[in-house]
Amino acid sequence: MDKILLYHGSDTEVEFPEIRKTKYTKDFSWGFYCTNDYEQAYKWADRKSKKGIVNVYSYTPNDELKVLEFDKMTNEWLDFIAKCRAGFVHDYDIVEGPMADDTIWNFVNDFLARNISRKVFWDYAEFKHPTHQISFHSLKALDCLKFERSEQINE
Repeated sequence: MDKILLYHGSDTEVEFPEIRKTKYTKDFSWGFYCTNDYEQAYKWADRKSKKGIVNVYSYTPNDELKVLEFDKMTNEWLDFIAKCRAGFVHDYDIVEGPMADDTIWNFVNDFLARNISRKVFWDYAEFKHPTHQISFHSLKALDCLKFERSEQINE
C-alpha cells in the first residue's frame, strides 16, 4: 500500500505521537488526531500557539487493524460523535471521517444539548463542507505513523 501524508497541528514538535486522556473527549473519543489537509493542520497549529508547528507523518494503513470510516456526514457519524462526546470509549484502532468546522460544531453541540432536532441539524449543516480527520486509538495504530518532519509556522 502507498504511504499517505498526514498532518498534526500543535504547539510543539511531536516526533512520537501519544494517546492522551484529557478532560474532554473529542469527536471520535481520546486519540491522536491528524488530517490529510495541510491547511486544517495549519489552523490547528495557529490556534495552539503564535509559533505553532505542523507535524508531518507518513501513514501506512494496516489491514489487521479495526478501522471505522465515515465517508461523509451521516446520521451514523452524528450518533457516533454524540456518543464519543458523552464519554463512550470504542474499541476501534483508527477512526476516519469528516470533522465539523466551528459552525457545524456549534450545530452538533446544539443537537447534543437537545436544543435542535436531528432534522434541524441536517437543515443547518446541508451547505457546510467539513474537513478531514483521522484518529489513532491504540499503540498498534500509532505504529502506522512515521514522523517525517515538522514545520514551524508564523516564524
